[in-house]
Amino acid sequence: MTLYTQIDSNIRKTWLLVSCFFVAIILIGYVFSAALNDSAILYFAVIFSVISSFVSYWWSDKIVLAMSSAREIDHDSNRKLYHIVENLCITAGLPLPKIYVIDDTAPNAFATGRNPKHAVIAVTAGLLQKLNKTELEGVIAHELSHIGNRDILLATLVTVMVGLIVLLADWFRRWTFWGGGRRRDEREGGGQLQLILFIIAIILSILAPIFAYLMQFAISRKREFLADADGVLLTRYPEGLARALEKISADREPLEAANRATAHLYIASPFKEDEDHKIGFFTRLFMTHPPIEERVAALRGMER
Repeated sequence: MTLYTQIDSNIRKTWLLVSCFFVAIILIGYVFSAALNDSAILYFAVIFSVISSFVSYWWSDKIVLAMSSAREIDHDSNRKLYHIVENLCITAGLPLPKIYVIDDTAPNAFATGRNPKHAVIAVTAGLLQKLNKTELEGVIAHELSHIGNRDILLATLVTVMVGLIVLLADWFRRWTFWGGGRRRDEREGGGQLQLILFIIAIILSILAPIFAYLMQFAISRKREFLADADGVLLTRYPEGLARALEKISADREPLEAANRATAHLYIASPFKEDEDHKIGFFTRLFMTHPPIEERVAALRGMER
């Protein structure tokens, strides 16, 4: 597979998964509303999800940077890093993002921000210490690709849809637990069809959040592959990013600044225990990042 077919494949699969999200939300909302014969829960869930996602979209970068204890740098405080980011931005045709350093010796990096004009790149002190220039360029190019591909916008959109599905499922279970469905059936006479819909809705309320998270993780993995491929277009040197990923993966020090809420942002999983066991089929489904071995193999395959 060539570099360009890899990019096209990842884009198609990502938007296919997003389309599945939309279809799933419509079906779940219809079944829940029909089972309870009340659309109020659907309207409330949509409004709540939109408001929470709006807040997250506008202020998530500040929240993540504060959680990571990151500090902003300028040209004089780290000229090497500043020049690498600046040169790659010129190549990519992107505005220069704000640059932050996390005082942690574990090598890693992430990008965030609601659009290219309000973007942020954060790298750890360990990344600057343990990677050479070409490897560091590969990592920065990967993160700039996330910015250029509007991955933060896509991640926000997917988060909204996952949150909506989870809220719908949770509110439906709470509603039925407190007897909302039973009281309505008693008033309106119920019926066999209503009972079937109610059973289907109960099953959906349990399984839907699981499948929603699986689709979210799948999209996250595809975006990592896409950012790898696009990063190579900037540096024209796949081996730089490949070696960087190998060094980051081989480093056994966990990233103390990371947590489960921010782990998907990083270029590689910040939790080393995630890589300390054999990756089985079900484990792979819940991973936010593709296995490093697969990413490295794909990068080195692009050289041929």
